[in-house]
Amino acid sequence: MLKPPTYFPLYPFQSRFISIEGIKMHYVDEGDGPVLVLCHGNPTWSFYFRNIIRGLRDRFRVIAMDHIGCGLSDKPQDYPYTLATHIRNLGLLLDHLELKEFSLSGHDWGGAIAFGWATANPQRVRKLVVFNTAAFLSTDSRILRTPFRIRLCGWPIVGEVAVRALNVFSLAALRMAVVDRTRITPEVAAGYLAPYDSYANRVGVLRFIRDIPNRPGVPSLPVLQEIEAKLPALQEKPMIIVWGARDFCFNDVFLNEWRRRFPNAEVHRFADAGHYVLEDAHEHIVPRLGEFLLCK
Repeated sequence: MLKPPTYFPLYPFQSRFISIEGIKMHYVDEGDGPVLVLCHGNPTWSFYFRNIIRGLRDRFRVIAMDHIGCGLSDKPQDYPYTLATHIRNLGLLLDHLELKEFSLSGHDWGGAIAFGWATANPQRVRKLVVFNTAAFLSTDSRILRTPFRIRLCGWPIVGEVAVRALNVFSLAALRMAVVDRTRITPEVAAGYLAPYDSYANRVGVLRFIRDIPNRPGVPSLPVLQEIEAKLPALQEKPMIIVWGARDFCFNDVFLNEWRRRFPNAEVHRFADAGHYVLEDAHEHIVPRLGEFLLCK
């Protein structure tokens, strides 16, 4: 008998699926109470939010999706892996679940996806939770500034070899996105890597990278411009910002821009946490997040 994957005890949730044009999208839906929807980025999946789900499901209904191409969702090879498509898919899931009002969260590229939907549907958003992300362009360049190492991974030959053939992007993130590397145990590493175990299964990881609007002409650039223009529609929504200060990509420049745009937001900046802030500081974050969500 085959042994179950070593990460299973860390992710003890029932898998659920919806079909979008014949493609299965995976999500978890745990607990009961006020609803919190979680959107991951790249190269993570709903596994990234496991400690939030386990820590809050006794008081909240917590929903975490896997974008198509990610996690336990299908990974079609010929698919429009664009920001607009992921926003649409999020909306289809929310409508399928018949959610009328809920809190919405995003991390990494999941922030642009979450805010893309939220800015178009502000009447359904109760509260907002921000983890190391951006839903706006860099003010000095009108693109989204990203480190050279990320741009390099999107290059035609480099991307195919490094990201898809060798899985460098996902492997490197396990070292570069955390400060306390002892937290990335073999079981945690297995959880992050399990969905991306072949060249074919890493198609979404590469396409996410190539859709980052860090240069002119990327299809997601006008989409993110529109999201940015509509952010004022969310200014009255309660917001909590949870930030890893040692993020090599979404650094304090982005945090300061969030603060400028949402001056009433509750901010928790963790000096010794990285891009995967929930790995470095989840035991401090989950209680504060619960208090924020329960507050009227």
